Amino acid sequence: MSQTNKTTATTPRNSKDITHWDIETDIAIIGFGGAGASAAIESADAGSKVSIFELASASGGSTALSSAEIYMGGNGGTPVQQACGYHDDTENMVNYLKACFGNQADEAKIRHYCENSIGHYNWLTGLGVPFKLSELKERAIMALTDDCLLFTGNEKAYPFTEHASPVPRGHNLQVEGDNGGPLLMKILTEAVNSRAVDVHYDSRALTLIVNDAGDVDGIVVRIDQQEKNVRARKGVILCAGGFCMNEDMVKKYAPTFDCGLIPIGNPGDTGSGILMGMGAGAGTSNMHECFVSLPYYPPASLTYGILVNDKAQRFINEDCYHGRVGYNALIAQRNSSRIYFITDVEGYGDYEKMSYLGATVAGTGDSIAELEQELALPEGSLQYTVDTYNKHAETGDDPYFHKHEAWLRPIKPPYVALDCTLGRGPFYPFFTLGGLDTLPSGEVLTPEGNIIKGLYAAGRTTAGIPRTAAGYASGMSVGDVTYFGRMAGKTASL
Repeated sequence: MSQTNKTTATTPRNSKDITHWDIETDIAIIGFGGAGASAAIESADAGSKVSIFELASASGGSTALSSAEIYMGGNGGTPVQQACGYHDDTENMVNYLKACFGNQADEAKIRHYCENSIGHYNWLTGLGVPFKLSELKERAIMALTDDCLLFTGNEKAYPFTEHASPVPRGHNLQVEGDNGGPLLMKILTEAVNSRAVDVHYDSRALTLIVNDAGDVDGIVVRIDQQEKNVRARKGVILCAGGFCMNEDMVKKYAPTFDCGLIPIGNPGDTGSGILMGMGAGAGTSNMHECFVSLPYYPPASLTYGILVNDKAQRFINEDCYHGRVGYNALIAQRNSSRIYFITDVEGYGDYEKMSYLGATVAGTGDSIAELEQELALPEGSLQYTVDTYNKHAETGDDPYFHKHEAWLRPIKPPYVALDCTLGRGPFYPFFTLGGLDTLPSGEVLTPEGNIIKGLYAAGRTTAGIPRTAAGYASGMSVGDVTYFGRMAGKTASL
């Protein structure tokens, strides 16, 4: 093994300086989460010799920490969608996802995913991933029953209903409680272990190895405190997660979200895979965007309430997905010192028993004037907002924000206000949505759009289908990382 100066992610080694390869394989995969596992399975099934290098002492990554709803549909519908009475046209799914992410959308990835979504469902079930042919009808962040199908995004909310017909696409694994992620990774790990894949745990990837032409020949990893040069004859696949745990990277690339949000992910989400790719000449995309949430439901009854700023002005239709609401609440706070959720006793419901939000009661009142005074809002402001909202709600209309009539009813005394201001108690989680620029095949691109030979990536190390919290739906990430992990594994093995 050659001796060099301190190894850094953004300074790759040159293969001509390597005097000895400590490990040789066809494909080296960095990370053993959902993306890495899926890539390994496809690569091994294509006949490649595969080695996985995982920072932790076990598989899992952020996929194991998730609820593991998987966003799938199109092609007439998955067997679950069809069993529940839904027809899901592929173009309808494409149109919805394009509406979700607008000019930030990667249409090629969206179309590739939608057109092959049923095949992905069949691949998952072929590995033993269980889906019950049932639907959870209630408004929920996740299915705590073993039911499968649920609306997990903004499908039924304005303005998305202007672009696509609402169809549920969140597929929850057949397991009770918030246990989908652990079950999915258990199944994927067993599938990897049943194949001839060499897995190296407690192995930290340090930097790529490139040749004079800029092609990737391998990677440097640290195992047992020793740097090892790994030759990857067919390529390296970076599946090392995002960068929400790297405060410096968040501050540099996604400063809007450097404001006291709670990172959710695994300790390895430090951006190392992105930095290694950048060091080898890779371009990045969407680095400024993150998922952020304000999980104000359950209870679903809170959806009948309204969100207002410190001037008592509404800023969102409250029947949206919690990520879209969280994103808009974060933006609203740029010009507002407070964010309040205004509801009544009926809407407050079981909040104290079943909420993830963590917001405290900021005020109560038998009249809106009393609540307004308790919240120190401008005199008459909340009265005007609630009176206007109630007047239209009586007729099932919301002309300003277009909340669906199913969630419209007048807010009646006594009143309750929850303090949803960032930094005053409520849970605002986030993770990053930007990374290396890739083709749907998993091939990594330079800033000019050229393919870097021998380098592939998938998962949150890349900019995948989900591009902003404003259009996010639960299940998009797990669907994205497993599907495009597969594509990277297939392509690298060609």
